Amino acid sequence: MVEKHIRKIRSDGEQSRERLLQAAMRLFAAQGFSNTSTREIALAAGANVAAISYYFGDKAGLYRATLTDFMPPPEVNIAHFDNPEFTLREALHGYYTQMLAPMMEGELTEQRLRMWLREVLEPTGIWQNEIENGIRPEFEAFAQVLARHLNAQVDDEVYRLVHAVAALGAHLMISQDIVAAVTPQLISTPDALARWIPRLVDYAEAIVIAEQKKRKKGAA
Repeated sequence: MVEKHIRKIRSDGEQSRERLLQAAMRLFAAQGFSNTSTREIALAAGANVAAISYYFGDKAGLYRATLTDFMPPPEVNIAHFDNPEFTLREALHGYYTQMLAPMMEGELTEQRLRMWLREVLEPTGIWQNEIENGIRPEFEAFAQVLARHLNAQVDDEVYRLVHAVAALGAHLMISQDIVAAVTPQLISTPDALARWIPRLVDYAEAIVIAEQKKRKKGAA
């Protein structure tokens, strides 16, 4: 009975924390950090204001959690594409699979994107931390992968290549409103989004092969 009681408390606590995260995400995405109060979040979540302090410390902690709790650690994303046994296509497929994964979550994707855009415009330091501890490690790992397939050392041309390959997927994420306005059928369902992955692999593979040919010509 005691064990069941503890499990129930833990389950209820997880649900309460999740409700706070969901409510906070909606409000932060719509209003920003400064214009959203903890009382407003608690009311929307059907929770007590004290629950925010209990689970997140303060409003800043809750805000940080809405941006970072759902993001896999860099090593998880890197494992999708950094395997010495992968062919170039397999590495590119893994890269775009992990990149577009957040877009498969429907409304949550739009809310998180709005929050990240607000964070860029109204920085609290979280975005800079994400660049250093999340984006940079993945960027460097992908540069090593592409250099390996080019049989080259990482140099500025490899870095340019990484930016170019990443931009193909990043456009879908950052410009969802434009894509949805001009070609809504291309991102309207999870299946439609999934069909982007092999095509992005095709485009990226062509870019990498072009770089391979350029390097071989230069060496000759």
